[in-house]
Amino acid sequence: MTERAGSLRQAASRVALGVFWCLSHLPLPVLAFLGRILGGIGYGVLGSRRRVVATNLRLCFPEQSEAWRRRLARTHFASLGQGFFDVMIAWWASPARLSRLISFRGREHYDRALARGNVILLAPHFAGFEVACLLSTERPMVNVYRRLPNPVFEAAFRRSVGRFGATMITQQEGVRPVLKALKEGRVLFYLPDQDFGERSSVFAPFFGVPTITLHAVGRLARAVSAQVVPCYVWQKPRGRGYEIVFGAPLANFPSGDVLTDATATNRAIEEGVRERPEQYFWVHKRFKTRPPGLPPVY
Repeated sequence: MTERAGSLRQAASRVALGVFWCLSHLPLPVLAFLGRILGGIGYGVLGSRRRVVATNLRLCFPEQSEAWRRRLARTHFASLGQGFFDVMIAWWASPARLSRLISFRGREHYDRALARGNVILLAPHFAGFEVACLLSTERPMVNVYRRLPNPVFEAAFRRSVGRFGATMITQQEGVRPVLKALKEGRVLFYLPDQDFGERSSVFAPFFGVPTITLHAVGRLARAVSAQVVPCYVWQKPRGRGYEIVFGAPLANFPSGDVLTDATATNRAIEEGVRERPEQYFWVHKRFKTRPPGLPPVY
């Protein structure tokens, strides 16, 4: 019975992938419109995630009114809805189509860093971040990711994103293959803003809130003398494409002090969030792990 159920799940997953592949060929404005509808539905029915978003926004924007935060939450769910379709674009759009959809800002920061040596792209979780896979067509990248629980989707993800030449490394594989890829000249596309507990982390301020923060960025940068360049991937309004924005490399980084470095990475993330707050992953329980003595917030 279990084997049959597994076979049925795999078949259903393949059918879903076929539907997603068909949808990926629709014009982006159509997908953005569908995403806004999907996001509106999500806002209405996903009460637990809506409460997570409300808590995060209250902690990060206490100076704003409740009405302001509620409006931001609604637009956030609309952005997430489009992000669902953005994944399909990233997985199946051709390099030519992605090139037409993507524009760059601050590209000179990235180009200069590449010319100087090893580079780590500090890439926060914005709704459209998957389309940054196009960057691997210019210089091979290495991506660290959490293995997908569905084996059909996992295989499709590795095949689709890896077609641009990226090296895919799961978190379970540890830091050694990441260091090896960096030493080979690959760019590390690193998403540091998740709560993985206190192991390999430190509490650093994020929007003034003590937040568990991975200190791997500083350790990796020091190990291979890499420059750390902030990289934000944003959706343009009404499906007009995407903008990849590069910031100036983090100054005096790494400093050698884990708290100082974690604070610097959080500050860089915060700068991007303040420009496009509706597109940040507020549905993530960013403040789940709390410093000793502070009560839980979720």
